Amino acid sequence: MLKESSPQQYQIEMVTLEELVPKNHLVRKVDAVIDFDFIRDEVAHLYCHDNGRPAIDPVVLFKMMLLGYLFGVPSERRLVQEIQVNVAYRWFLRIGLTDKIPDASTLSQNRIRRFNGTDVFQRIFDNIVEQAIAKGMVNGRVLYTDSTHLKANANPRKAVNVETPVKPSAYIDALNAAINEDREVAGKKLLAPSKTVKMKNTKVSTTDPESGFMHRDNKPKGFFWLDHRTVDGKHGIITDTYTTPGNIHDAQPYIARLERQLARFPLNPVAVGLDAGYFNAAVCHLTEQAGIIPVLGYRRPNKGQNTFQKKQFIYDEDKDVYRCPEGELLVYKTTSREGYRHYHSPADVCARCPQLKSCTQSQNTQKVVTRHVWEASKERANKMRLTPWGKKVYARRKETVERSFADAKQHHGHRYARFRGLMNVQMQCLMAAAAQNMKKIALLAHLYLLLVQYSVLVELMRRMREVQKGCKGSGGKNIAIATFGRSKRRTPPERWGSSAI
Repeated sequence: MLKESSPQQYQIEMVTLEELVPKNHLVRKVDAVIDFDFIRDEVAHLYCHDNGRPAIDPVVLFKMMLLGYLFGVPSERRLVQEIQVNVAYRWFLRIGLTDKIPDASTLSQNRIRRFNGTDVFQRIFDNIVEQAIAKGMVNGRVLYTDSTHLKANANPRKAVNVETPVKPSAYIDALNAAINEDREVAGKKLLAPSKTVKMKNTKVSTTDPESGFMHRDNKPKGFFWLDHRTVDGKHGIITDTYTTPGNIHDAQPYIARLERQLARFPLNPVAVGLDAGYFNAAVCHLTEQAGIIPVLGYRRPNKGQNTFQKKQFIYDEDKDVYRCPEGELLVYKTTSREGYRHYHSPADVCARCPQLKSCTQSQNTQKVVTRHVWEASKERANKMRLTPWGKKVYARRKETVERSFADAKQHHGHRYARFRGLMNVQMQCLMAAAAQNMKKIALLAHLYLLLVQYSVLVELMRRMREVQKGCKGSGGKNIAIATFGRSKRRTPPERWGSSAI
């Protein structure tokens, strides 16, 4: 019979938040395995202890922020609206059904005034990683690093061209030392550090000047940020995230971030997995210096104008010379400030060579081949890439760091920068990574619990089969009879019916 429901919702029901939240909800799994009490100690120095109005519990504030990243809520105002009506969110924050939710301005002003400019977000992220390490979810054997772009909160049509100084390479000190060492061995004069400041015409946003204009092959063009992320190879736990403008090369911050992880966490990696964007001499050499095997992707070099490519000139390590396709030797002449050793061919011999047009377009009929002072490290890394072990390690990259980025973009709002300015976008990347780690830890712990229950069940069934086999071996008696004896009632009651017999 069709019956209309009452339009009023005034009935009183006796319920608790514990009853209203589903048993398999994600917030329950997170709350069961993540300890948030450390947040109070991390931010205690930012609060006054003997003056002012009572503050909202910082654990509640940070758990509210983490909820926004955990469920991909794009704004703090929208987040407060969701918490107002979502029983599971209230349960997670320990806020009752009739308790007042902190206002969105309270959340944003604490973030802007109290927490901005501090390293509290970095310390919270690090603590979540330490909890994952303590639970055995990180082994640090292989670390995978890559970067992804976040669209900056900036209008691409509101920009100006500015002459800005070119920043020196992050590895300039180590490279200068290697260059002078090489020149000293060769009997050349040592080079003084360059004081020349190169200028570059750069497109700068007037909306978010700290963002960078990205112009790469197969990438969108515009103002972006780059999130450089490192992921552990065991379960995909994020161990580091670092933000730079979109016009910074991926390899520049890599070594410094790797050293930071090794100093901060008890990690002892055997290898690192990187894509072809990191395949340069500095990364290969400095990674080897740290006692770690670099496993990198390969990018085919440009062919250039000449028919003969560099790979056709064979390097003789014992004699420190290159041999051209015609068998002539190219000998060492000098080491440049950029870190390249120059090998020159004899001009008089090349002038009579029938392959001159295929070899060089030089006016003085001399072929010059360059070799980086750290080229040997690149060659070893390239050989490692081709080994079965190297192929296996590199293939795992798409299942770890690439999957982490895909999850971040699809479920945690990592396609766009929510804020403007480097510090604010760095905070967004840290909180998004912390939320992903929390989810990963919770789901892995839940899976571990299911596996334990399954193993207990399997063991119980195994013991039952052993008991059955023992009973059959003792005379083939029924296990129920052997265990409990025969029932005195031989005839079932009539009310059972024949179908029940």
